[in-house]
Amino acid sequence: MSEQNENQDTRTTEDRRDSPRVPMRLKVGWDGADGFLERAGDLSLGGVGWVGEALDEGKDVMVRFTLPSAPEEAVVKGKVLGPKPGAAGLVVRVKFVDLPVELELAIARHLDEQAKGGA
Repeated sequence: MSEQNENQDTRTTEDRRDSPRVPMRLKVGWDGADGFLERAGDLSLGGVGWVGEALDEGKDVMVRFTLPSAPEEAVVKGKVLGPKPGAAGLVVRVKFVDLPVELELAIARHLDEQAKGGA
């Protein structure tokens, strides 16, 4: 007899996107780039995205952004996912890698505040 573990997550990757996305000014850099490129994008709990030129899937990047409640700019490692078509063009997607727990909680608070219409 087969019992499914009730804690097992059987949702697909697309179904897991429970996190809202909020607008965020981003700075993105990678080895070989001439500094950081500024982008208007969005922030979610798992990563960031923006409409623009595609980056190579699997590329390691550094993403910088400032949360209103944080005293310092966040600097996060990320990995480029495959681009996705969006209403305004291709969406470059970056998944956070090794996100510190404190920053994950700060992002979650920011997303919650934005969802409730806060600052």
